[in-house]
Amino acid sequence: MRLTFCCRIVGLFVAAFLLAACATSPSSMHIAAPQRDGLTDFSLEGRFSLRHEDKSYSGRLSWRHAGVNNELLLASPFGQGMAEIITNASGAKLTSSDGKVYTAVDAETLTRQVLGYPLPLAQLTDWVRGRAGGGALELDGQGRHLRLRHQGWRIDYDYENDDPQALPSRIFAEGAGGLELRLRIDEWNSITSGESKP
Repeated sequence: MRLTFCCRIVGLFVAAFLLAACATSPSSMHIAAPQRDGLTDFSLEGRFSLRHEDKSYSGRLSWRHAGVNNELLLASPFGQGMAEIITNASGAKLTSSDGKVYTAVDAETLTRQVLGYPLPLAQLTDWVRGRAGGGALELDGQGRHLRLRHQGWRIDYDYENDDPQALPSRIFAEGAGGLELRLRIDEWNSITSGESKP
């Protein structure tokens, strides 16, 4: 049985939005304001809103990315768990709040199965870090991403300050079919290799 439309859209877009994270306990994470250049493995905490056609959803997300591993936790605005998405070299898995599990060979196939169409998950890790990922790119006065057009998607960026190495604090992504995602990143952290699970 499929997830409800809400859980499917929210759960899987963020599956996309968080590709390759490894679970680490918050107490073991290195807490620092990471710089954009050279940032590889990371964790972030944020809020999202998603609109598709006449439906809108919002909530909180936690994403940990290390190498080819990703762990994404989605919660309602009040903190109630909605879904957990894990991707690694073995494939992709989504566990819904009612305990149902959905698996596929990769996150894009998973989104196709659950949502009915694939999402560009392979590019999202670069998009969220403000990296090119191909396509038409506009930079701001500090040399950071301002607007990116890639494979039918338009991604707009905003930053908290003028630091040329600042990571995005707000991202707006608009894709085909009227899908709109707004992400407000409240906290960025870098993860060292010793903090990642094998």
